Amino acid sequence: MTKTNYLITIIGPTAIGKTALSIGLAQHFGCDIISCDSRQFFKEMKIGTAVPNEEELKAAPHHFIQNKSIFESYNVGDFEREALLKLDELFEKNNIQIMVGGSGLYVEAILKGFDDFPDIQPSIREEIKAEFKSKGLDYLQYKLKELDPIYFEKISSENPQTLQNPQRMMRFVEVCLGTGKPYSSFLNQKKNKRNFTPIIIGLEANREMMYERINRRVDLMIQDGLLAEAKNVYQNKHLNALQTVGYRELFDYFEGKTNLDFAIDEIKKNTRRFAKRQLTWFKRTENVNWFDFEDDRFKIIQRIANLISNEPQ
Repeated sequence: MTKTNYLITIIGPTAIGKTALSIGLAQHFGCDIISCDSRQFFKEMKIGTAVPNEEELKAAPHHFIQNKSIFESYNVGDFEREALLKLDELFEKNNIQIMVGGSGLYVEAILKGFDDFPDIQPSIREEIKAEFKSKGLDYLQYKLKELDPIYFEKISSENPQTLQNPQRMMRFVEVCLGTGKPYSSFLNQKKNKRNFTPIIIGLEANREMMYERINRRVDLMIQDGLLAEAKNVYQNKHLNALQTVGYRELFDYFEGKTNLDFAIDEIKKNTRRFAKRQLTWFKRTENVNWFDFEDDRFKIIQRIANLISNEPQ
């Protein structure tokens, strides 16, 4: 009889303890870890993305950690294809595997897949980028409202922070312009089937504790050499991978726009905002088994065991 594959997926805001839990579960189940942190892919960004340290990487097999360069073009669709192929390979050895990360879009890509969008001519994309550069985010919001008022109203009410995300907004507009159809017309198509059952574990903490952990992590990053790491990549600051909290603020410092203390405070503040956005995203995710970050690991293991034993084989 064919065994059911299970992908234990650990989600939650930054600095909540996902890495430690993923390693503990990987050791318990004797399996590997797929990282779906969209910035830990890049080998030039080690300290600022809180990549697992050498001891942690040796404690369990990891995949998709510092496997790309910031100079490579790499997006969520590329990750979806590569990660699913790797999971097929890993499930041959063990029908339980682990995925961990705080990038909600990348988690969704693996668990559900995305709607199928047609290819857009690069010239259209470049034109939209130029318009954004000269006219700002207001232009993108105006164009989306004009080209797809239904989708504009939907994200305005359900996910307003998306309206402040230039990359997402440019994508919406380029699909509208490149296809002559509303972006929303391509949504809710039939998704690809997955050969695994997801078991989603969410970690959370009260806001004060979450913020304290974030502030402490930023201080440790500075101690560990984040300043030098950011300096090494500063000349490439235009690259998409470097449009990231922890680097942008230090780039401003290098350019004399701020002092170092202010830059560090900005990293903490923007990381806290990012964590709030992560929680907002993940709280909308269905079938999450939420735990406090301080809960005993064996309590989580027991929940996973119960979910597996209740699944029809």
